[in-house]
Amino acid sequence: MDRTNAPPSAETPNSQEGTSPLVLLKPVERDLQQLDENLKRLISEENPMLMAAADQIFGASGKKIRPALVFLVSHATAQLTGLSEITPQHRKLAEIIEMIHTASLIHDDVLDDSDKRRGKETVNRVFGTRVAVLAGDFIFAQTSWLLANLENLEVIKLISQVIKDFASGEIKQTTSLYDCDITMQDYLRKSYCKTASLVAASAKGAAIFSGTSNEVKENMYDYGKKLGLAFQIVDDILDFTRSSEQLGKPAGSDLRKGNVTAPVIYALEKQPALKRLIQTEFINPEDLDTAIELVHQSGGIERARELARNMGDSALDCLSCLQKGPMRSSLEGMVDYVLERLH
Repeated sequence: MDRTNAPPSAETPNSQEGTSPLVLLKPVERDLQQLDENLKRLISEENPMLMAAADQIFGASGKKIRPALVFLVSHATAQLTGLSEITPQHRKLAEIIEMIHTASLIHDDVLDDSDKRRGKETVNRVFGTRVAVLAGDFIFAQTSWLLANLENLEVIKLISQVIKDFASGEIKQTTSLYDCDITMQDYLRKSYCKTASLVAASAKGAAIFSGTSNEVKENMYDYGKKLGLAFQIVDDILDFTRSSEQLGKPAGSDLRKGNVTAPVIYALEKQPALKRLIQTEFINPEDLDTAIELVHQSGGIERARELARNMGDSALDCLSCLQKGPMRSSLEGMVDYVLERLH
């Protein structure tokens, strides 16, 4: 979808303000407020031990982009099927998606022994590893119960696959550290498992509960998949282009840990010396800085940017089945927001 020549309108955000999270999420602001209250109540009522950690736990996931996506697609697809408002199943799906995402972040921080996420102290840093592991396990268990109570086999299978993908993605990443033979296909599959699978399921699940056609369901799934992949590619680019202060973690930290991402895969095609630095796990103090410089010199970052833009364009194409309006406009703006992080 080419929107470069589209006239300015309320339906097509075309400024930095228009693609800011606050503006994009405005149409579902009340939905998100209700979701936040429900999640904190659910955690504290079910397990008082976690009451004190509730704010820290659900603050870890940031801007609530994933449940917002559920609500936006829910409203947009409900318009197609004549629903006057979204259903309780839509709302419960948004809660489940946010809980899965939050639990995965908590476990990721434990595995990585991270002290901070987006500049804030992690749950394991504040409450200890034991509480963090138990909190993540408890939230995953709760999502399984909530998912079963949706009583929709198609959605249950869809979300269960996401949880399986998370585990598969972590295994793929762990077993491919410092592996310079990883292909772009390998990288995209790992990125799908770790990031895009949940986003794709969020969008498709919302369409399922709206009762849309199979074509719309698959378009929403593809939208989420491409948006999720674009997000991960951009995230991996920022590891090389943002400062430690901007990232909330040391710049180049993903490469230091041995994660071979899109910019590195492209760089390896042009810079043979990079392979030696990675395979020796940056044994000398200056090796990491040298490797980062080689990635910059190779053109790998720009090629990765182009890959992210292509994913974004593909995501936009999937939205043509929706009616024009604030919901579709925000879904389009989500793509712009992800890609604007490149600048």
